Parts: sequence; C-alpha cells; structure tokens
Amino acid sequence: MILFPAIDLKDGKCVRLKQGDFNRLVIYEKSPLEVALDFEKAGSKVLHIVDLDGARTGERKNAAIVKEIVQKTNLEIQLGGGIRSLETITFWLELGIKRVILGTAAIKNIQLVEQAILKYGDRIIVGVDAKNSHVAINGWEESTNLDSFNFCKQLELLGVKTVVYTDISKDGMLCGPNLEAYKKLNDETNLNIIASGGVSSIDDLLALSQLNIYGAISGKALYERKFTVEEAIKCLQEELFRA
Repeated sequence: MILFPAIDLKDGKCVRLKQGDFNRLVIYEKSPLEVALDFEKAGSKVLHIVDLDGARTGERKNAAIVKEIVQKTNLEIQLGGGIRSLETITFWLELGIKRVILGTAAIKNIQLVEQAILKYGDRIIVGVDAKNSHVAINGWEESTNLDSFNFCKQLELLGVKTVVYTDISKDGMLCGPNLEAYKKLNDETNLNIIASGGVSSIDDLLALSQLNIYGAISGKALYERKFTVEEAIKCLQEELFRA
C-alpha cells in the first residue's frame, strides 16, 4: 500500500480542516514547499495536494505554489480542488502534475469524466467525498442524495481506475478510518481505492493495508507527529514482505 502525505492549500499556506469545515482551520508555520521537501527527504515518492480555494471557487489561485513544488521536488503529485473543466485538467497536467482528481465536476458533469478518461486515461482520478454514505460536493459544503458506493460503481463502468474515497466525518479527527466502507468498496469493485480521512496511527495504515487497499492519505497525523513518513514506509514494506 502507498502512503500519500498530504498538503492542503488555502491562501498560499499549508492548512488542515476538521471534517471539511473552513471555520475549523489550523494553519501550519512551514511553507507548502518546505513541507513537500520534508516529505521527500523522509523517503516519500508521492504527494497528495488539495487546493481548498479551488474547491470552493474553481479558481487556480495557488498555481504558483504548486508549480514551485513540481519544479523543486521529484515527487509524483496528485492534485484535486476546483478541477471542473477539460481546460483546467490540461493546465495542471501540463504544469507537471502526475494525476488530477475530479470531485464536484464528476457529479455535476459526468460527461467531463468520460472526456477526461478518453484523453488522459489513468491520469484521471475521481474523489468521492462521503457524508453519511452520500456524496458531498463544493468543498464538502453541499450534500447530495447520491449514494457514494453506487457512484463508485458507476465510475468504474466509465473506465475510472482510481478513486480517492473520503469519509468526511473522519477527516482531520485522528479517530481512525472507516474500515467498513473501504472493505465494502474493495470487495464490490475493482477500483484502486485511496483511503482518506481519519488515519491517525501506523496501526490504521496496517489495517488498511491488510484490506488490500491501494493507498492511504495522511495529513494531520503527520503534522502532529503521530507517526513519521519514515516509520510508515518501513512498516508498510515489512507488512508487504510478510504477506
């Protein structure tokens, strides 16, 4: 299983939210580039970035910071937040982003997913953000009646290979991931599932790994030193060897 260290961007700074609530925001002192370099130095080869400003407004106000991270690290970056058109997808991929994550756009404009998959294949990921098993959109501020599990199955039929599935109730809470949801997704689809929300310990990572989950995202737990990237990579490698 792959650990994806996370950087959430807002107003050019590295931040974390609790349960997607912009009123419950923590700003970290280090710059986004410093954080990315720290992750790379610790052994990570990948990075997960969320443009929170983009998620709310659709604007690319953090593009210069993302470009700096692309140019000054060798990390393979997946990025989401405000990606709602083919033009924006192309912009980020040409900037050097490895894979882009469609969120709100995938629900409001399923044709965009089809077009993007046709043009860019597995460089397209869909982020499914779930609140009480229903999809949430627009930076998690709006709920829909769309069942999150059924939506994942629809995405697979469209040719999507990878889904970032976030349980909003767990995000930023350091209370453990929704293992039941990830097991259900893994059992009922052939998608590469990237788990997001609630990872608080090495044990959480190992529990996800034992479910054969493709990847897991961690942000707050890393910033608050619940575990380190080095420790996580070592334990996941040992788990793979034992398996």
